[in-house]
Amino acid sequence: MTDTTLMRMMNIKKSFNHVPVLKDVSFEVERGEIHALLGENGAGKSTLMNILGGVLQPDSGTIHVNGNVTVMSSPKVSQDHEISFIHQELNVVNDLTVYENMFLGSEIRTKLGFLDVTKMCRETEKILGRLGVDINPKGFVRELNTSYKQMIEISKSLLHNSKLIIMDEPTSALTEHEVERLFELMRNLKNAGVSIIYISHKLNEINEICDRYTVLRDGEVAGNGSMAHTNLEEITKLMVGNVVSEERLLTDNELGSTVLEVNNLTCDGFFKAINFSVRKGEIVGFTGLSGDGRTELFETLFGYRKKYTGEIKIDNKVVRLGHPKKAVAAGLGLVPKDRKENAIIKDLSVQHNLTVSAIRHFEKNGLINAKQEKSAFQFYKDKLNIKVPSPNITIDKLSGGNQQKVVIAKWLEVDTDIIIFDNPTQGIDIGAKREIYKHIVNLAEQGKGIIVLSSEAPELLKVCHVIHVMYQGEMTAKFAGDIATEDEIMTYATGSKKEGVEIG
Repeated sequence: MTDTTLMRMMNIKKSFNHVPVLKDVSFEVERGEIHALLGENGAGKSTLMNILGGVLQPDSGTIHVNGNVTVMSSPKVSQDHEISFIHQELNVVNDLTVYENMFLGSEIRTKLGFLDVTKMCRETEKILGRLGVDINPKGFVRELNTSYKQMIEISKSLLHNSKLIIMDEPTSALTEHEVERLFELMRNLKNAGVSIIYISHKLNEINEICDRYTVLRDGEVAGNGSMAHTNLEEITKLMVGNVVSEERLLTDNELGSTVLEVNNLTCDGFFKAINFSVRKGEIVGFTGLSGDGRTELFETLFGYRKKYTGEIKIDNKVVRLGHPKKAVAAGLGLVPKDRKENAIIKDLSVQHNLTVSAIRHFEKNGLINAKQEKSAFQFYKDKLNIKVPSPNITIDKLSGGNQQKVVIAKWLEVDTDIIIFDNPTQGIDIGAKREIYKHIVNLAEQGKGIIVLSSEAPELLKVCHVIHVMYQGEMTAKFAGDIATEDEIMTYATGSKKEGVEIG
């Protein structure tokens, strides 16, 4: 360990239910560097960082900080060693205000022991200002969109003047502009001697912001080195064991009749005059930037937002969807973008999360057929390659990618004719992404009508027959998926062009 090394983890081993997750992993971070920690979902990244953050204890191995052996017995101990952890799954408290979230556990008090709200609000504005974010410190977090919640998580780490910040997928919910501001902040922190461990599946970001990298695969170090002396193809090969192809995945399956038709749909304040249709076997994409209204559009279609004007037709019949139950009964399924808040029940087992929305399939005379339920779990575990040691562990023990596969399996079991995927690969590694793309294409080949919402144009170009672009609640362009380009899509997504064109 050199004088320039801030932190080193040596020979770390960790198992769950006798299944090895980390196998003799050694990992170190220099002072004032941005170090990428890479690997597929389930490779062991989050487990390794949870050990460094004091959330988990290793079975064996040591951690050295500033040259001293340290036992991270709790998150508080890790924080005392000037380490901050920005988790992938947001840990904000929706029912508290912004400033209360920022100072939770580190409240500022007056000399008389009362909470110094004025000072906490001032400090909150100052720290959020470094990220270019203007939020009312006394506003409730539940009123904010996901990107602002992510900014609060990032800003909390700046309160403690940390010397090492762990960022687990910090940009997954951020717009392009917000990512640029975050990168500017990271460079400033680096220049001030702060070290950052950066976990992301967006390899273009890794290439732009990181100095060195370490790749984990199946709980072992597959490789490490300098970003200046490698390329993204080599890193991808280390992550998945081979080079992942970038070609379109669609096949020439024949499209059937129209299963969904939307005419002049409007929801005041979110979107207006939306028109589109989806046919059997067709994959229709929607993209844009934060605030474009696409999530709200499909929340309305799924019955979450009840106040709208216009017409929704399913199988050529006008329907009024005022509740998700009605949407499911009409043949709509939704894989939401926020797994933690809207898709999983973290205290339930993996098996129960998979079957909960189709529980009637396993119920008879008021009793659940456990054998049939377990059989369904095993079927989808094999079909979607879900990496889980036991069906009975709670779903929060799985990696983000495997949680997402369980959510997808849930809707496969419900078996709706139309499935909406809202950012289906958010926070998922490149190998798992390709698996999910293949499942989406396979569903279309079975005759399902598929809708994919994504902020990443390249993934829509892989799988979509048609791509709609939205800007500030309006449809600005419609492209044939096989002739669209990322540059053209972004021109309309940013509002540079607003003609409402149809290309292809």
